[in-house]
Parts: sequence; C-alpha cells; structure tokens
Amino acid sequence: MPTKLPRWRSAWQSLFQSVRPLSRAGLIRDALAGIQLAAVNIPQALGYTRIAGTPVVTGLYTLLLPLVAFATFGSSRYLVVAADSATAAILAGGISGMAPSGSARYVALAATVALLTAFFLLLARLLRLGFLADFLSQTVLVGFLTGVGFQVGIGVLGEMLGVPVHSRKSVLQIAEILRHLLQVQLPTLALSVLTVAGILALKRIGPRTPASLIAVAAAMAASAHWHFAAHGIDVIGPVAGGLPRLGLTWVGWKVTESLIGVAASCAVMIIAQSAATARIYAERHHQELEENKDLVGLSAANAVAALSGTFVVNGSPTQTAMVESSGGQSQMAQISTAAVVALVLLFLTRPLQYLPHCVLGAIVFLIAVRLIDLRGLREIRLESPGEFALAVTTASVVVLWGVEQGIVLAMVMSLLRIVHHSYRPTTGVMIPGENKTWKLIPATPGAVTEPGLVIYRFGAALFYANANQFVKEVSDLVEPSAAQVRWLVVDAEAITHVDYSASRAVQRVKQQLAACGVELALARVQWDLRADLDRHHLTEVIGAAWIFPRLHEARSAYAKLQGPSREASQA
Repeated sequence: MPTKLPRWRSAWQSLFQSVRPLSRAGLIRDALAGIQLAAVNIPQALGYTRIAGTPVVTGLYTLLLPLVAFATFGSSRYLVVAADSATAAILAGGISGMAPSGSARYVALAATVALLTAFFLLLARLLRLGFLADFLSQTVLVGFLTGVGFQVGIGVLGEMLGVPVHSRKSVLQIAEILRHLLQVQLPTLALSVLTVAGILALKRIGPRTPASLIAVAAAMAASAHWHFAAHGIDVIGPVAGGLPRLGLTWVGWKVTESLIGVAASCAVMIIAQSAATARIYAERHHQELEENKDLVGLSAANAVAALSGTFVVNGSPTQTAMVESSGGQSQMAQISTAAVVALVLLFLTRPLQYLPHCVLGAIVFLIAVRLIDLRGLREIRLESPGEFALAVTTASVVVLWGVEQGIVLAMVMSLLRIVHHSYRPTTGVMIPGENKTWKLIPATPGAVTEPGLVIYRFGAALFYANANQFVKEVSDLVEPSAAQVRWLVVDAEAITHVDYSASRAVQRVKQQLAACGVELALARVQWDLRADLDRHHLTEVIGAAWIFPRLHEARSAYAKLQGPSREASQA
C-alpha cells in the first residue's frame, strides 16, 4: 500500500509547477526569452508608472518579486504578471485625489491597494472562482486579443511619431495624432521605422534571434554616442537604482476602508484579464491550466508588490505575447527577467537613461500586430457568422472603450451564449430514419412519430426559464386539431436536470394531457435526472411504469397497447 507523502513534501511539490520539468536546453531557451522580456519590459514598466502616478523606479519593482512569486505559486507556464495599463489606470483613478502623485503618501496608498487586492484574490481562490475562466469562449477570446492588439498599437503611435498624445482612449489618441500630424519629428519617425525594419529583418534571418534585445542595446549605444536627446528624440532619462526595501506603511483604518472599492475593482480586472490571457496560451500550447492555483499566484504577486513598495500587478496579454514570441515555454523565463531586473537595479540604471521612447514604442507596436488574429476571425466568420459578430463586437469595445470594459463584455457575452442555448434548446419530434436511426423534425402541430405516438426531444436541462417553451410545444403537439395523439414520450437524453419550477410545469402538462386522454411517458432517463424526478415527486405523478430506459422500449410498449397488428407492423 503506497505511503502518504509528508505534508511538507506535498506542499513543496506543488510549488514551481509552472517551471518543472526543466531541461538544460529549456533553461537556456527560457533564460534568453527572459532577457528579451526584460529588455522590452523594463522601459515599458517605467512607462506604466506615468499612468499609475508612482515614482519611475516602482515600475522596475513590478518586474522583480511579483514575477518570482507567481512563478512559485501559479500554474500558467506563459502568463507574465507585472505592471499593466488597465489596473494602473484603475489605481490612479481611485487614489489620485488622496495624495500628490509620486509622494511617499501616494506610494503607501498604492501599496495598500495592492495588499487589499491580494486579499480579494486569495478570497476568490477560497471561493473557487477560477471557474470564471471557463465562461470565456474561444470566440470572444479571439476578439478580445485582437482588440488589445489594436489598442496597444494605436497607443504607441504617438511615441513612434514623436507626437504628444495625452488621451487614454484609442479614438481620441488617433484624433490627437491626426491633429498634430504636421508636428511629426522626422528623427523620431526615422528611428522608429529603422527599429521596426531591423527587428523584422533579424527575425527573418533567424526566428529565435533576440531581435528586440539587439534593438534596445543598439539604440542605447547610439543614443549615448550621438546624443539623441539633443536632436529632439525623447529618451527615458535618469532612473534611480538599488533594490527595494521591504515593508508597508500603515495608512490608517479609515483610509484603508476607502480603498476597498479600488482594490475590488482591480481584483475583478485581474481575475478576468489574467484568466483570459492564461486560457489563450494554455489552449494554444495544449497545456493544462489550474485557474484556482493561478489565483494563489496572483495573490502572492500582489502581496509582495505591496511589501516591495510598488503598485498592483496583473496578467498582461502584451507581455505574455512577448515571452511566447521570444521562445519562452515556462515561468523560468519570468524568473530570468527578475534576475536581469535585479542586476539593472544594482548596476545598470545609468545606461537605461539613453533608451529612446520611440524604440520602445516600435517594439511594442510589432507585438501588438501579432496580437491581431485576422486569420482566426476569418475562420470564425466562415464557420459561424453569429459568433464572428460577437468577436468583432468584443474587439470593438476594447478599442473604443477599454480593456476592462472589453473583458467584462467578453464574459457577459460568453455567459449569454450559454444561457441562450439553454433557454432556446434544440427541440423536435423523433421519427424513424434509415438503418434503424432516428431523425429530428420540427415540433410543429401535426408532427408525429407514427400514428397516435409522438416522441418529443428536448435538448437541454429543464429549468424555470425554458419550461414555458416545453409546455407550449407539448400542448401544440397534442392539440385536437393537430393530430389524434394517444401517447407523448419525452426523449430525456439531453435533460440532465429539472428544477423546482420546471417540475411544477411538468405536473401541469401531465394533468393537461390526461384531460385530453393522452398518456405522458419519459424515455432515456439517466440516473441524475431520475434523482431529480424522485425528489420533485414526478416519478409518482408520471408513474414509474411510464419511465423507460430506451426509446425503442417506449415505442414497443405503445405498440403492444394498440394491438397485435400494430406490434407486428412495427417489427
């Protein structure tokens, strides 16, 4: 008999699930991917601090301990948990009036929000809310990611052109760019074009070439040598160095209570966006995803973000795409990124000041283009025009209103599709087909399986919302003007559940049919449905003798009651 593992050993084996197993070749591959992610993510994280309103160095802190925490406790091998524009915007909107941006008080408020967010994410894990990811259909995921690609691409156009853009909405950003089109800085535009062309050329030479890393290094070297800032090319500027000091500044109970709403909004955003992103890459690479385990990783990442003096972190679609495009296949890439960031904080913040913003924008622009899944949209349109409309709507909402609204819409639309299929299930009358098979015809008045017998199929669980459809269609099938029906057999193969309201509807149907001289029977009743029938006393109302395990048994029973000639003709 196998012995039970000690609790400490079982707990240890559950850690670093997103990293194991790791070979020497995998370690080298993921380390290179992590270096490339750091090369692009470091300046990008610095940019997020402008949205969040925190000091520039806090952007680097989001790429340190939070990455390691998620790699330790999460399950997704691809999801990058770091600074994100959506949660940074929610944070800024919630605390901007409570302290001056960039002040010590402001940082303390941001860290408190991160800690409260970690609590809400842990609570979501205890309530097992990771299942919310199951309600994000592939259709809306394609639309969501495409919308993110357009939004991110539009968002960096200003940096690539050297045009000032202050709006956060994509439509307003385009309007600003068009309004200032004559103010485009040609040196900035030329450097952006050169960066895009160089990365594409390097990728064409070798798909695994660290093109972004080479572009960043070359741009910093050229900027330092030729003084790009003096020629009108905007650069990052000085960045403070040193590792973060762990701790949390207490802001008081009253202030903490006022931050609960902001933290709850961030938590909802994190659950939805991280689940959507992790699900996309898990399905793409045929990997198992444990959403509830990811909630623990996200909670841990935000907890250490708070303790290291930075703001809320989230699963980022853009940064996750960076890891995948760089060849990373496990969270070891993110741990590698954290190691690079630690080295940068200790020794290399000075060269970082020469990095031009337009080079960063060009790299992000190429990633955004890869997020736009036109091929997936085309396949959806060819196979399911209705679902194509849902995907396009989701993408449009992301571009026009924002990522958070797009994610909420994606979840709502996915849920509505499920409700719609259950609310209006496939129904019909079963008739004998060729080779002893069954065919389904519309459940219209006059439709019968054979003279006097109707086998009616209801294609979903029977509950309060669709019970009226069940009652109406059954009533129409047995109305005197439609056909002389003696038996109505419900094919219950797809009915997995009957709730209280629906059970009362079935009882009314039984009474109505009995008044018309029609017998009600059920066939293909599974064990779980039989438990519902017993609990709601439907077995007694219908009669156990009128519940059949198979359709042909119900049909044979009807034939026997109609006389030997009918039974012989059926045989």
